Amino acid sequence: MPTPDALPEQVATTRRFSLGVPRAITVGADGRTVLFLRTRAGDDPVACLWATDADTGAERLLADPAGLLEPPDDAGRSGDGIRAYATDRAGRLAVFTFAGSLWAVDVADGRVRRLPASGEPAAPRPDPQGRRIAYATGGALRLIGADGRGDRELAAPQGPEVVHGLGEHTEHGLWWAPDGRRLLYARTDFTRVGRWYLADPSAPWQPPRVLRRSTPGTPLPDVTLWVAELAASARMGAARTGSGAAGAGAAEAPAESPAEAHAEPLVSPHAESPARPRAESPSHADAEPLAQLRGGLRTPPDAAPFAPPRIQVLWDRAAFAYVVGAGWDAHGPYALVQSRDQRTVRLLAIDPADGTTRVLHEQHDPRWVHLVPGLPARTAAGELVTAEERDGTRTLAVAGTPVTPAGLQLGAVLGVEGEDVLFTASREPAETHLWTYRPGEGLRRLSREPGVHTGVRGGGTLVHTAGGPDRPGGRTTVRRRGSTRAIASLVQQPTLDVRAVRLLLGPRRLRADLHLPSWHRPGTRLPVLADPYGGAARRRVTAERDWRSLVAQWFAEQGFAVLVADGRGTPGRGPQWERAVHGDLFGPAVEDQATAVREAARRFPDLDPGRVGIRGWSFGGALALAAVLQRPDVFHAAVAGAAVTDQRVYDARWRERFLGPPAESLRTYESNSLLRRAPSLTRPLLLVQGLADTTTHPSHTLRMSAALLAAARPHEVLLLPNAGHDAIGSPLTAPLLRHQLAFLQKHLHPPSRNQAYGGAD
Repeated sequence: MPTPDALPEQVATTRRFSLGVPRAITVGADGRTVLFLRTRAGDDPVACLWATDADTGAERLLADPAGLLEPPDDAGRSGDGIRAYATDRAGRLAVFTFAGSLWAVDVADGRVRRLPASGEPAAPRPDPQGRRIAYATGGALRLIGADGRGDRELAAPQGPEVVHGLGEHTEHGLWWAPDGRRLLYARTDFTRVGRWYLADPSAPWQPPRVLRRSTPGTPLPDVTLWVAELAASARMGAARTGSGAAGAGAAEAPAESPAEAHAEPLVSPHAESPARPRAESPSHADAEPLAQLRGGLRTPPDAAPFAPPRIQVLWDRAAFAYVVGAGWDAHGPYALVQSRDQRTVRLLAIDPADGTTRVLHEQHDPRWVHLVPGLPARTAAGELVTAEERDGTRTLAVAGTPVTPAGLQLGAVLGVEGEDVLFTASREPAETHLWTYRPGEGLRRLSREPGVHTGVRGGGTLVHTAGGPDRPGGRTTVRRRGSTRAIASLVQQPTLDVRAVRLLLGPRRLRADLHLPSWHRPGTRLPVLADPYGGAARRRVTAERDWRSLVAQWFAEQGFAVLVADGRGTPGRGPQWERAVHGDLFGPAVEDQATAVREAARRFPDLDPGRVGIRGWSFGGALALAAVLQRPDVFHAAVAGAAVTDQRVYDARWRERFLGPPAESLRTYESNSLLRRAPSLTRPLLLVQGLADTTTHPSHTLRMSAALLAAARPHEVLLLPNAGHDAIGSPLTAPLLRHQLAFLQKHLHPPSRNQAYGGAD
């Protein structure tokens, strides 16, 4: 029987308690079939594709990677299995990539086929009718029939710096028209983007990896959008060959009425600003050579002889450099574009006949426009669904009218079915609930129990995942026609229980969890270990048990009072709270962590404010480093993992959002640099860095160590060979956490269980 002390090993073997949990859930158009990915056990890393009958709850295994390769042996289980899949509109065809091949599954009979796709396919997307599959490979965009015939090129490779059909700042890079006749896709050119290198010091004979990275003030990838005329291509191919045989795998799809077409998220004629849609005038950025004209359609000069006619989508790319959304619904294709300073976002309707665009909606904020997942969207009647910010609340708006009340913070739009909008929102920042809005009926909350809730809907069936305090990964149920059936979760039960007290601390009512040892007795003084994240990507204080709360409790069992607090800059408390760190990433965040420690120690006398440590990873690592540099009176030791120390050497979009363009705010970047504060270090510090980290480049930690060494400031550095950004959950989990523990024990001197019970240590 594993002991609570074995949690680090369990975090590794369960991949942070993600194995065995149903994920990537899709509901078929008729609501009868639910597809999802799940491993066979809580310690099995290989994800399989499953189907469950919404009426009976019966499960079927559709695709197990262990049996896909020939011979069907353990070679098929060497990776993570099926990482993602896509379906047609009805949910009858599912496609995915595995082991360098493209696979198709007939959901009804469970038949799995390997399709003879070219190269190593990526990001496959079937057309809405399930007849053809578009996929990216080797920089090209290709099309193959669902029966495996007719594989052909839609967009040719254009060198190692150009890719077609992959998203840069969008979830996907290609979007089908509802009738399957046309395809909107992205072309991304990295030619002007800077090169970074990531070497493996343990293997000097291997060349370094080359990474393309845009940093603040440097060129961005050049993203353009194109519309391919597939129906015309099929006719042209048939004419060239004198028969229809060449296009057998890509037969022209029948037309369908807009009412039958699937309403993916998009937009409406009810734009708030401007009142009337206006044409976008192309800028010089759109003036790529368009040498050929085929029947009035613009086609790039490097198009393959048998490629379909392609039309470039035109907008002012000099002013709106980011493509942050795109799609094609019953009302037409669209794109969501954002200015480089991220203060303005425009929703554009695309005319697929000539590529011109109209502005349907525009948002502006003097700091940055927050993008809500799932938006924009459009109802079946064409009403635009957007997010509006009023009186400190991010609200859901339909046709320009807010439909959610003040204080209910919109989280994400999960889908639109007819006129019904499914979304998540929070009144209490530690909880996220599932809501629906329908004209004439108003708002209805679908989730009742405290927790973090989400859902997927289709054909009158709702799949509801409720993340609560009882188990990692939550509970997933299928609601259909008044009945509720569970989708089994095979996640392992943790070896320890979370013992956390929810607190509201200080004048800002900081949400916090205080984890105490299960063996703690009143009167036993405990050092405090602050364990924040603190950034815009996530909250730590929620009603959901996850691997982070379990690790916090594990540190508590070693004799610490672990304090997890969400300060300014974290999501879920409204626009002003999130934007309080604009121009100053660490000042408000450090102040809030110091306030949390002070207030918690005031309320719990057993917390010793003279022994306070702080640990964190990624932004949390930078926050821990900033805390020990700026407030050594409060924080007496720090563990800083994967910390960004020079804000100029990080992702352009993330840093320019908070600090602005360097040309306008160079001093802001300098003031937010942790390197310049190296001489301020007076407390014990452990820097941790994965040497294969492509998110926080190892140079951040190495340069910080060099600056500390130059300032004669003692510190420790732990380098993790072959470890990426997510070291926790890898085989290094246990030694990494125990190394951090030893460092904190050395400097903060926590009591042991024996000492708490009066025994000798």
